[in-house]
Amino acid sequence: MKTLARCTVAALVLAAATAFVPAASAQAAPMEDKPGQPLASPAAMAAVTIGGKALVIHYNAPSIRGRKIMGGLVPYGQVWRTGANPATSFVTAGDLRIGKLTVPAGSYTLYTLPAAPGTPWLLILNKQTGQWGTVYKPEMDLGRSPMQSVKLPSPQEVMSISFERTLADSTELHIKWETTDEWVKIQTVK
Repeated sequence: MKTLARCTVAALVLAAATAFVPAASAQAAPMEDKPGQPLASPAAMAAVTIGGKALVIHYNAPSIRGRKIMGGLVPYGQVWRTGANPATSFVTAGDLRIGKLTVPAGSYTLYTLPAAPGTPWLLILNKQTGQWGTVYKPEMDLGRSPMQSVKLPSPQEVMSISFERTLADSTELHIKWETTDEWVKIQTVK
């Protein structure tokens, strides 16, 4: 019976997360940049199931479009919305460990603190949800976890968030853009 209840909760979280539209985005962000044209940073989603529990991230994916990204558009040492437009949502049906950070099941906003090459980025989970991406309240942080870095062999035009190297009870969360691949291991908590 407990397994059925857990599966039902995971299915409900996944269904809710895939239908998630932050209230701020519905009011503050148009669905298109100009009438008849899609957003320059379209909505995207990353989803995975580990330990039988769903984990879903909704974000908007900006493009390089000839700009300097790391250390430019995304400044070092300043909290970044990790995407564009509405805040990036992070919804988990199960308790997780992200690096050394323990994350209870629930809904959060994902930010990062980018750092110059050779210094670890920090992944930030914040308990405030539904806000516009530039609204960040540090007092609402659940916590922060250091990330690992890999240089991409060639520039990636569109920012992406993905889950890679997924096993039954773990995965890696990757944030890639330009030649940067920042990642952190995520594990289920038993």
